Amino acid sequence: MNRSETTRSFTMATWLGWQVESNWTDPFLFAIYVIIKPLAGAAILVVMYSIITGGDYESPLFPYIYLGNAFYIYVGAVMAGVSWAVIDDREHYKTLKYMYIAPIRIPFYWLGRGVSRFLIGTVAVIITLGAGALFLHLPLDLTRADWGLFLVSLVIGVTMLAMMGLILASITLMVAHHFFLIGEAVAGALYLFSGAIFPLEVLPAWLRPIGYAMPITYWLELMRRSLIGEVAEAFPTLAQFSNLQLIGILLGLTVVFAVLSVFTFRWCDHRARELGLIDMVSNY
Repeated sequence: MNRSETTRSFTMATWLGWQVESNWTDPFLFAIYVIIKPLAGAAILVVMYSIITGGDYESPLFPYIYLGNAFYIYVGAVMAGVSWAVIDDREHYKTLKYMYIAPIRIPFYWLGRGVSRFLIGTVAVIITLGAGALFLHLPLDLTRADWGLFLVSLVIGVTMLAMMGLILASITLMVAHHFFLIGEAVAGALYLFSGAIFPLEVLPAWLRPIGYAMPITYWLELMRRSLIGEVAEAFPTLAQFSNLQLIGILLGLTVVFAVLSVFTFRWCDHRARELGLIDMVSNY
């Protein structure tokens, strides 16, 4: 593989993705949107938690739920962002066929398109965590956080989400425009099975294996432990695993999804070319 071509594909797509995401309005309104959206999502969760528990924000369950919800923003941003590039280019701008004949690597182009969503997601995560610490007494002590574990987990986790996004992008090549929410739909489904807002023990026993098979489950556990270790480790779901074991599981599952994404892209790309789906507009 030509390294310069790969780099060009990724960097060009990153720039293009940012232009698409940020140029729909003036910078001031875009900044308001970036700030308000995560706060509104967090407020919904906090209100629901307050009603159910009677406002018991001192319970260790609250930071467990709040952090899970905050970092789950990356799932929708990265995974759905990568897959959305197919719909954006094929249906909205009708440029996917030109991307295919350009001297770029399509998988790296899609991954680059997801970077802008990652950057916006990062701002949303920071705002959500900051609001929790300032107004909801979230036990977030930055001086006691395990930043090494945080950075390693974040890098592996974002890579894992990008690979899952590449799988969805490949599948999106084969479907019509009215399935444009496939990324959000998958992210919404995994929200229930990844321990984002409640331990897997809450699920029926026959559904728990889905959560244990998903790398997002282990990633969220690592992110919680890196910031509030003693609280996160108090929950039974993955308490028997050490941090190193969780990293090993997450890394192994990331490799599995990476290999799966390669084969999925090759098959879907081949079928899409044969069936003439690359330049097909289906937004009827």
